[in-house]
Amino acid sequence: MINRATSSRMGVTEVDEFLREPPAGFSVEALDSGCRVLSDPEESLVLVDDFDSRRGKIVFENSLGRKVKMHNLCEYSSMRKSLLSKRIYLRVSACQEATEARVLKQYVVSIDGNDPLIKWQMERGLDWTISSVAGESYRVDIDLTEALESWAAKNIHIKTDTLIKVEPVWRDASFTLKYYSDALFDFPHWFGFSKRNFKLTLT
Repeated sequence: MINRATSSRMGVTEVDEFLREPPAGFSVEALDSGCRVLSDPEESLVLVDDFDSRRGKIVFENSLGRKVKMHNLCEYSSMRKSLLSKRIYLRVSACQEATEARVLKQYVVSIDGNDPLIKWQMERGLDWTISSVAGESYRVDIDLTEALESWAAKNIHIKTDTLIKVEPVWRDASFTLKYYSDALFDFPHWFGFSKRNFKLTLT
């Protein structure tokens, strides 16, 4: 089992390792209740909700959260620019498949929004979403599950307490953009027709 695996396109680090040795541009401050992670919003786009770990409550100070709300085109344009130029950070969980998924490991995953392949997929997905719901509110989920499955198949071997090797089921391996239009009668959004999703892959 490895703690950290990083490439220019995608990096995966166990949460405990990330907190012990944060990457360049990050720092960790110990608190009585847990710890606070600081980052430079000009360099990184952090989309991590607060969560609990063995070190207590973990707060990413400059995080926008895994679900980002936008209310006008200016906010959308700013978010789009960040997605296509910065390194994006998420927290995901590798779970054991069961009726109630048991969390085996937690990771911080980063992807380079400026990488040509990632950038092309992101631009195509965002353009498709906007053209599909122009002038309406919408929600789009950007899913990294396939990228993580591809990475995990080559890089990690997770065993349970009974030493049985398992293939992880990934939880929270996506982030969401929510755009709220000021349209008075936004019927497609009300009835759930403005939901979109697209996947990011490594190949």
